[in-house]
Amino acid sequence: MKKYVERREYLNKLLSYKDEGIIKFVTGLRRSGKSTLLELFRNYLHKSGIDNAQTQSYNFERPEDALGKSWSDLYFEIKSRLQVGKPNYVFLDEVQNIGEFEKLVDGLFVTPDVDVYITGSNANLLSGELATLLSGRYIEISILPFSFAEYLELRNIDTDNKYLNYEALFFDYVNETSMPKGIELREKGFDAVYEYLEALYTTIIEKDITQRHKINDKRAFDNIVKFTASNIGNRLSPSGISGALKADDQRIHHATVEKFMEYLVESFVFYKVNRFDIKGKKQLATQEKYYIVDSGLLNILLGRDRRADRGHILENVVYLELLRRGYKVWTGTMRGSEIDFTVKNKAGNIEYYQVAWELATPETEQREFGALVMVRDNYPKYLLSTDSFLQSRDGIIHKNVFEWLMER
Repeated sequence: MKKYVERREYLNKLLSYKDEGIIKFVTGLRRSGKSTLLELFRNYLHKSGIDNAQTQSYNFERPEDALGKSWSDLYFEIKSRLQVGKPNYVFLDEVQNIGEFEKLVDGLFVTPDVDVYITGSNANLLSGELATLLSGRYIEISILPFSFAEYLELRNIDTDNKYLNYEALFFDYVNETSMPKGIELREKGFDAVYEYLEALYTTIIEKDITQRHKINDKRAFDNIVKFTASNIGNRLSPSGISGALKADDQRIHHATVEKFMEYLVESFVFYKVNRFDIKGKKQLATQEKYYIVDSGLLNILLGRDRRADRGHILENVVYLELLRRGYKVWTGTMRGSEIDFTVKNKAGNIEYYQVAWELATPETEQREFGALVMVRDNYPKYLLSTDSFLQSRDGIIHKNVFEWLMER
Protein backbone atom coordinates (compact mmCIF):
# COMPACT_ATOMS: atom_id res chain seq x y z
CA MET A 1 0.00 0.00 0.00
CA LYS A 2 1.20 3.53 -0.71
CA LYS A 3 2.38 5.63 2.21
CA TYR A 4 0.12 8.45 1.06
CA VAL A 5 -1.65 9.81 -1.97
CA GLU A 6 -0.61 13.14 -3.45
CA ARG A 7 -3.04 15.72 -2.10
CA ARG A 8 -2.83 17.90 -5.14
CA GLU A 9 -5.48 20.51 -4.27
CA TYR A 10 -3.78 21.32 -0.96
CA LEU A 11 -0.26 21.13 -2.38
CA ASN A 12 -1.19 23.48 -5.23
CA LYS A 13 -2.47 26.01 -2.72
CA LEU A 14 0.78 25.91 -0.77
CA LEU A 15 2.76 26.30 -3.99
CA SER A 16 0.66 29.28 -5.06
CA TYR A 17 1.68 31.18 -1.91
CA LYS A 18 5.36 30.12 -1.89
CA ASP A 19 7.71 33.12 -1.39
CA GLU A 20 4.73 35.49 -1.43
CA GLY A 21 5.46 37.16 1.93
CA ILE A 22 2.52 35.50 3.67
CA ILE A 23 2.40 32.91 6.47
CA LYS A 24 0.88 29.59 5.48
CA PHE A 25 -1.28 28.18 8.31
CA VAL A 26 -2.44 24.57 7.74
CA THR A 27 -5.27 23.62 10.11
CA GLY A 28 -7.34 20.50 10.65
CA LEU A 29 -8.05 17.51 12.85
CA ARG A 30 -5.13 15.68 14.41
CA ARG A 31 -3.69 13.04 12.06
CA SER A 32 -5.69 14.31 9.11
CA GLY A 33 -2.57 14.80 6.95
CA LYS A 34 -1.16 18.21 7.90
CA SER A 35 2.38 16.93 8.55
CA THR A 36 2.28 14.79 5.42
CA LEU A 37 1.28 17.83 3.37
CA LEU A 38 4.31 19.73 4.66
CA GLU A 39 6.47 16.69 3.89
CA LEU A 40 5.17 16.66 0.32
CA PHE A 41 5.94 20.36 0.03
CA ARG A 42 9.49 19.93 1.41
CA ASN A 43 10.09 17.14 -1.11
CA TYR A 44 8.99 19.53 -3.86
CA LEU A 45 11.44 22.18 -2.59
CA HIS A 46 14.36 19.75 -2.53
CA LYS A 47 13.57 18.45 -6.01
CA SER A 48 13.46 22.03 -7.30
CA GLY A 49 16.98 22.75 -6.07
CA ILE A 50 16.50 24.00 -2.50
CA ASP A 51 19.30 22.62 -0.30
CA ASN A 52 18.44 20.71 2.89
CA ALA A 53 20.18 23.40 4.95
CA GLN A 54 17.64 25.94 3.67
CA THR A 55 14.75 24.11 5.34
CA GLN A 56 14.14 23.73 9.07
CA SER A 57 11.40 21.53 10.51
CA TYR A 58 10.07 21.34 14.06
CA ASN A 59 7.31 19.08 15.36
CA PHE A 60 6.22 20.42 18.72
CA GLU A 61 4.59 17.14 19.70
CA ARG A 62 8.11 15.69 19.97
CA PRO A 63 9.76 16.39 23.35
CA GLU A 64 13.16 16.99 21.73
CA ASP A 65 11.68 19.88 19.74
CA ALA A 66 9.51 21.46 22.44
CA LEU A 67 10.42 20.40 25.97
CA GLY A 68 11.73 23.26 28.09
CA LYS A 69 11.95 25.67 25.13
CA SER A 70 10.35 29.10 25.11
CA TRP A 71 9.31 30.93 21.97
CA SER A 72 12.45 33.08 22.21
CA ASP A 73 14.74 30.01 22.59
CA LEU A 74 13.27 28.61 19.39
CA TYR A 75 13.45 31.94 17.59
CA PHE A 76 17.19 32.36 18.17
CA GLU A 77 17.86 28.65 17.50
CA ILE A 78 16.12 28.87 14.12
CA LYS A 79 17.73 32.20 13.30
CA SER A 80 21.23 30.82 14.00
CA ARG A 81 20.69 28.14 11.33
CA LEU A 82 19.39 30.41 8.56
CA GLN A 83 21.36 30.43 5.30
CA VAL A 84 22.36 34.05 4.70
CA GLY A 85 21.53 35.44 1.27
CA LYS A 86 19.38 32.43 0.33
CA PRO A 87 15.65 31.70 0.68
CA ASN A 88 14.87 29.78 3.89
CA TYR A 89 11.77 27.71 4.63
CA VAL A 90 10.71 27.10 8.24
CA PHE A 91 8.08 24.48 9.16
CA LEU A 92 6.48 24.56 12.62
CA ASP A 93 4.18 21.58 13.27
CA GLU A 94 1.46 21.74 15.99
CA VAL A 95 2.64 25.21 16.97
CA GLN A 96 -0.07 25.59 19.64
CA ASN A 97 2.13 23.52 21.99
CA ILE A 98 4.56 26.45 22.36
CA GLY A 99 3.59 29.22 24.76
CA GLU A 100 3.23 32.63 23.09
CA PHE A 101 3.93 30.97 19.75
CA GLU A 102 2.51 33.99 17.91
CA LYS A 103 5.63 35.95 18.90
CA LEU A 104 7.83 33.23 17.39
CA VAL A 105 5.80 33.26 14.17
CA ASP A 106 5.80 37.05 13.95
CA GLY A 107 9.56 37.26 14.59
CA LEU A 108 10.29 34.78 11.80
CA PHE A 109 7.83 36.47 9.47
CA VAL A 110 9.65 39.82 9.63
CA THR A 111 13.08 38.17 9.18
CA PRO A 112 14.40 38.62 5.59
CA ASP A 113 14.46 35.57 3.29
CA VAL A 114 12.27 33.43 5.59
CA ASP A 115 9.09 31.73 4.37
CA VAL A 116 6.99 30.37 7.29
CA TYR A 117 4.68 27.33 7.28
CA ILE A 118 2.80 26.30 10.43
CA THR A 119 0.18 23.72 11.39
CA GLY A 120 -2.33 23.62 14.23
CA SER A 121 -5.15 21.39 15.45
CA ASN A 122 -7.33 24.14 16.87
CA ALA A 123 -9.29 26.70 14.85
CA ASN A 124 -9.23 29.10 17.80
CA LEU A 125 -5.53 29.75 17.10
CA LEU A 126 -6.67 31.97 14.25
CA SER A 127 -8.54 34.28 16.58
CA GLY A 128 -7.57 36.53 19.43
CA GLU A 129 -3.94 37.51 19.78
CA LEU A 130 -2.68 35.69 16.70
CA ALA A 131 -5.27 37.31 14.45
CA THR A 132 -4.46 40.73 15.89
CA LEU A 133 -0.69 40.31 15.61
CA LEU A 134 -0.66 38.73 12.17
CA SER A 135 -3.74 40.40 10.67
CA GLY A 136 -3.64 40.28 6.88
CA ARG A 137 -0.36 38.36 6.88
CA TYR A 138 -1.49 34.73 6.87
CA ILE A 139 -3.55 32.40 4.72
CA GLU A 140 -5.41 29.45 6.24
CA ILE A 141 -5.43 26.12 4.41
CA SER A 142 -7.93 23.84 6.15
CA ILE A 143 -7.21 20.18 5.48
CA LEU A 144 -9.68 17.30 5.72
CA PRO A 145 -9.18 13.52 5.91
CA PHE A 146 -9.26 11.56 2.66
CA SER A 147 -12.13 11.97 0.22
CA PHE A 148 -13.94 8.94 -1.21
CA ALA A 149 -11.83 9.23 -4.39
CA GLU A 150 -8.58 9.40 -2.38
CA TYR A 151 -9.71 6.44 -0.27
CA LEU A 152 -10.18 4.34 -3.41
CA GLU A 153 -6.80 5.50 -4.73
CA LEU A 154 -5.07 4.49 -1.49
CA ARG A 155 -6.73 1.06 -1.75
CA ASN A 156 -5.51 0.75 -5.36
CA ILE A 157 -9.09 0.29 -6.63
CA ASP A 158 -9.37 0.37 -10.43
CA THR A 159 -11.97 3.11 -10.88
CA ASP A 160 -11.92 2.58 -14.67
CA ASN A 161 -13.77 -0.70 -14.10
CA LYS A 162 -17.34 0.08 -15.21
CA TYR A 163 -18.68 -2.83 -13.13
CA LEU A 164 -17.27 -1.47 -9.88
CA ASN A 165 -19.66 -1.75 -6.93
CA TYR A 166 -19.41 1.79 -5.62
CA GLU A 167 -22.13 1.28 -3.03
CA ALA A 168 -20.21 -1.53 -1.29
CA LEU A 169 -17.01 0.54 -1.38
CA PHE A 170 -18.87 3.56 -0.02
CA PHE A 171 -20.02 1.57 3.01
CA ASP A 172 -16.43 0.37 3.52
CA TYR A 173 -15.39 4.03 3.48
CA VAL A 174 -17.97 5.29 5.98
CA ASN A 175 -17.94 2.21 8.24
CA GLU A 176 -14.14 2.16 8.55
CA THR A 177 -12.47 5.58 8.36
CA SER A 178 -11.24 8.35 6.08
CA MET A 179 -8.19 9.01 8.30
CA PRO A 180 -4.93 8.32 6.40
CA LYS A 181 -3.31 6.04 8.99
CA GLY A 182 -6.58 4.25 9.65
CA ILE A 183 -6.89 3.31 5.97
CA GLU A 184 -3.37 1.87 6.02
CA LEU A 185 -4.35 -0.26 9.04
CA ARG A 186 -7.41 -1.78 7.33
CA GLU A 187 -5.27 -4.68 6.06
CA LYS A 188 -4.79 -5.71 9.71
CA GLY A 189 -8.54 -5.94 10.22
CA PHE A 190 -11.36 -3.84 11.63
CA ASP A 191 -10.13 -4.20 15.22
CA ALA A 192 -6.87 -2.43 14.34
CA VAL A 193 -8.79 0.43 12.70
CA TYR A 194 -11.15 0.69 15.68
CA GLU A 195 -8.28 0.76 18.20
CA TYR A 196 -6.52 3.47 16.19
CA LEU A 197 -9.66 5.63 16.04
CA GLU A 198 -10.34 5.07 19.73
CA ALA A 199 -6.81 6.22 20.64
CA LEU A 200 -7.08 9.20 18.28
CA TYR A 201 -10.44 10.26 19.67
CA THR A 202 -9.19 9.96 23.25
CA THR A 203 -6.17 12.12 22.42
CA ILE A 204 -8.32 14.80 20.79
CA ILE A 205 -10.82 14.87 23.66
CA GLU A 206 -8.24 14.75 26.45
CA LYS A 207 -5.41 16.85 25.01
CA ASP A 208 -7.20 19.34 22.76
CA ILE A 209 -10.41 19.86 24.69
CA THR A 210 -10.81 18.68 28.31
CA GLN A 211 -7.25 19.53 29.44
CA ARG A 212 -6.98 22.69 27.38
CA HIS A 213 -10.31 24.05 28.58
CA LYS A 214 -10.18 22.47 32.06
CA ILE A 215 -13.45 20.57 31.71
CA ASN A 216 -14.30 18.75 34.94
CA ASP A 217 -17.74 17.38 34.07
CA LYS A 218 -16.54 14.84 31.52
CA ARG A 219 -19.77 12.85 31.67
CA ALA A 220 -21.80 15.88 30.56
CA PHE A 221 -19.30 16.60 27.80
CA ASP A 222 -19.41 12.98 26.60
CA ASN A 223 -23.22 13.04 26.52
CA ILE A 224 -23.22 16.18 24.37
CA VAL A 225 -20.71 14.64 21.93
CA LYS A 226 -22.83 11.50 21.57
CA PHE A 227 -26.08 13.45 21.19
CA THR A 228 -24.55 15.56 18.41
CA ALA A 229 -23.12 12.48 16.69
CA SER A 230 -26.54 10.80 16.73
CA ASN A 231 -28.14 13.87 15.13
CA ILE A 232 -25.89 14.43 12.10
CA GLY A 233 -27.67 16.64 9.58
CA ASN A 234 -30.50 17.62 11.96
CA ARG A 235 -31.15 21.15 13.16
CA LEU A 236 -29.70 21.63 16.64
CA SER A 237 -29.52 24.40 19.22
CA PRO A 238 -27.89 24.53 22.67
CA SER A 239 -31.28 24.96 24.36
CA GLY A 240 -32.74 22.08 22.33
CA ILE A 241 -29.86 19.77 23.27
CA SER A 242 -30.14 20.84 26.91
CA GLY A 243 -33.87 20.10 26.86
CA ALA A 244 -33.42 16.70 25.21
CA LEU A 245 -30.79 15.67 27.75
CA LYS A 246 -32.94 16.96 30.63
CA ALA A 247 -35.79 14.73 29.42
CA ASP A 248 -33.32 11.85 29.72
CA ASP A 249 -32.54 12.90 33.33
CA GLN A 250 -29.27 14.69 32.47
CA ARG A 251 -29.28 18.33 33.56
CA ILE A 252 -26.85 20.46 31.53
CA HIS A 253 -27.38 24.21 31.19
CA HIS A 254 -27.71 25.46 27.61
CA ALA A 255 -24.78 27.87 28.11
CA THR A 256 -22.56 24.89 28.99
CA VAL A 257 -23.84 23.01 25.95
CA GLU A 258 -23.00 25.99 23.72
CA LYS A 259 -19.49 26.23 25.16
CA PHE A 260 -18.81 22.51 24.73
CA MET A 261 -20.08 22.62 21.14
CA GLU A 262 -17.69 25.48 20.40
CA TYR A 263 -14.77 23.39 21.70
CA LEU A 264 -15.75 20.48 19.44
CA VAL A 265 -15.91 22.74 16.38
CA GLU A 266 -12.61 24.45 17.27
CA SER A 267 -10.93 21.03 17.41
CA PHE A 268 -12.39 20.03 14.01
CA VAL A 269 -14.35 17.05 15.39
CA PHE A 270 -17.59 18.60 14.13
CA TYR A 271 -18.28 21.27 11.51
CA LYS A 272 -21.09 23.73 12.15
CA VAL A 273 -23.20 24.80 9.16
CA ASN A 274 -25.30 27.94 9.49
CA ARG A 275 -28.73 28.33 7.92
CA PHE A 276 -29.30 30.70 5.01
CA ASP A 277 -32.59 32.38 4.14
CA ILE A 278 -32.62 31.94 0.35
CA LYS A 279 -35.40 34.44 -0.26
CA GLY A 280 -34.08 37.09 2.14
CA LYS A 281 -30.45 36.41 1.15
CA LYS A 282 -29.21 36.50 4.74
CA GLN A 283 -27.59 34.13 7.23
CA LEU A 284 -29.74 32.95 10.14
CA ALA A 285 -28.32 32.68 13.64
CA THR A 286 -30.20 29.67 15.03
CA GLN A 287 -30.84 25.96 14.42
CA GLU A 288 -27.50 25.11 12.84
CA LYS A 289 -26.58 21.66 11.55
CA TYR A 290 -23.48 19.71 12.53
CA TYR A 291 -21.44 17.21 10.50
CA ILE A 292 -18.66 14.95 11.79
CA VAL A 293 -15.16 15.11 10.31
CA ASP A 294 -14.90 11.31 9.86
CA SER A 295 -17.86 8.94 9.98
CA GLY A 296 -15.54 6.21 11.29
CA LEU A 297 -15.56 8.06 14.61
CA LEU A 298 -19.23 7.14 14.91
CA ASN A 299 -18.05 3.58 15.65
CA ILE A 300 -16.46 4.95 18.81
CA LEU A 301 -19.34 7.23 19.72
CA LEU A 302 -22.40 5.22 18.70
CA GLY A 303 -21.18 1.76 17.72
CA ARG A 304 -23.57 1.10 14.87
CA ASP A 305 -23.36 0.34 11.16
CA ARG A 306 -23.80 3.38 8.90
CA ARG A 307 -26.56 1.69 6.89
CA ALA A 308 -28.95 2.52 9.73
CA ASP A 309 -28.77 6.21 8.83
CA ARG A 310 -27.41 6.12 5.31
CA GLY A 311 -29.20 9.28 4.11
CA HIS A 312 -27.63 11.55 6.71
CA ILE A 313 -24.25 9.83 6.36
CA LEU A 314 -24.32 10.45 2.60
CA GLU A 315 -25.23 14.08 3.33
CA ASN A 316 -22.22 14.26 5.70
CA VAL A 317 -19.88 12.96 2.98
CA VAL A 318 -21.26 15.41 0.40
CA TYR A 319 -20.83 18.32 2.83
CA LEU A 320 -17.15 17.51 3.41
CA GLU A 321 -16.60 17.11 -0.33
CA LEU A 322 -18.06 20.57 -0.96
CA LEU A 323 -15.56 21.96 1.56
CA ARG A 324 -12.70 20.13 -0.17
CA ARG A 325 -13.68 21.77 -3.44
CA GLY A 326 -13.26 25.18 -1.83
CA TYR A 327 -16.95 26.08 -1.46
CA LYS A 328 -18.51 28.14 1.31
CA VAL A 329 -21.49 26.13 2.56
CA TRP A 330 -24.80 26.88 4.29
CA THR A 331 -28.02 24.95 4.70
CA GLY A 332 -30.84 26.64 2.80
CA THR A 333 -34.31 27.60 4.02
CA MET A 334 -37.10 28.55 1.62
CA ARG A 335 -40.76 29.02 2.64
CA GLY A 336 -40.55 26.28 5.24
CA SER A 337 -38.68 23.88 2.92
CA GLU A 338 -35.07 22.84 3.42
CA ILE A 339 -32.37 22.81 0.76
CA ASP A 340 -29.55 20.65 2.08
CA PHE A 341 -26.75 22.94 0.89
CA THR A 342 -26.61 26.45 -0.50
CA VAL A 343 -23.02 27.06 -1.59
CA LYS A 344 -20.85 29.78 -3.00
CA ASN A 345 -18.25 28.27 -5.33
CA LYS A 346 -14.68 29.49 -5.84
CA ALA A 347 -15.86 31.88 -8.56
CA GLY A 348 -18.29 33.45 -6.08
CA ASN A 349 -21.41 32.01 -7.74
CA ILE A 350 -24.31 30.34 -5.91
CA GLU A 351 -25.25 26.68 -6.36
CA TYR A 352 -27.87 24.50 -4.64
CA TYR A 353 -27.47 20.85 -3.64
CA GLN A 354 -30.10 18.40 -2.46
CA VAL A 355 -28.94 14.97 -1.24
CA ALA A 356 -31.03 11.78 -1.04
CA TRP A 357 -29.97 8.15 -0.77
CA GLU A 358 -32.43 7.11 -3.48
CA LEU A 359 -35.67 8.27 -5.04
CA ALA A 360 -37.44 5.05 -4.11
CA THR A 361 -41.01 6.38 -3.96
CA PRO A 362 -43.05 9.11 -5.70
CA GLU A 363 -43.25 10.89 -2.33
CA THR A 364 -39.45 10.98 -1.98
CA GLU A 365 -39.09 12.12 -5.57
CA GLN A 366 -41.62 14.92 -5.03
CA ARG A 367 -39.99 16.05 -1.81
CA GLU A 368 -36.43 16.19 -3.15
CA PHE A 369 -37.24 17.81 -6.50
CA GLY A 370 -39.96 20.00 -4.98
CA ALA A 371 -37.60 21.76 -2.56
CA LEU A 372 -35.36 22.84 -5.46
CA VAL A 373 -38.28 23.79 -7.74
CA MET A 374 -39.38 26.36 -5.14
CA VAL A 375 -36.12 28.30 -5.60
CA ARG A 376 -37.01 30.78 -8.36
CA ASP A 377 -33.60 31.95 -9.49
CA ASN A 378 -31.27 30.91 -12.29
CA TYR A 379 -28.41 29.48 -10.23
CA PRO A 380 -27.46 25.80 -10.84
CA LYS A 381 -29.46 23.25 -8.86
CA TYR A 382 -28.26 19.68 -8.28
CA LEU A 383 -29.93 16.59 -6.87
CA LEU A 384 -27.42 13.93 -5.81
CA SER A 385 -28.53 10.35 -5.14
CA THR A 386 -27.31 6.76 -5.59
CA ASP A 387 -29.83 6.11 -8.37
CA SER A 388 -28.45 4.96 -11.71
CA PHE A 389 -31.60 6.09 -13.54
CA LEU A 390 -31.32 9.89 -13.61
CA GLN A 391 -34.29 12.22 -13.96
CA SER A 392 -33.03 15.75 -14.60
CA ARG A 393 -35.96 18.13 -15.03
CA ASP A 394 -37.21 21.67 -14.36
CA GLY A 395 -33.67 22.95 -14.67
CA ILE A 396 -32.53 20.59 -11.90
CA ILE A 397 -29.51 18.41 -12.72
CA HIS A 398 -29.86 14.92 -11.25
CA LYS A 399 -26.46 13.24 -10.74
CA ASN A 400 -25.32 9.88 -9.44
CA VAL A 401 -23.60 10.81 -6.19
CA PHE A 402 -20.79 8.27 -6.58
CA GLU A 403 -19.89 9.67 -9.98
CA TRP A 404 -20.05 13.20 -8.50
CA LEU A 405 -17.73 12.19 -5.66
CA MET A 406 -15.23 10.85 -8.20
CA GLU A 407 -15.13 14.10 -10.19
CA ARG A 408 -11.76 15.84 -10.14
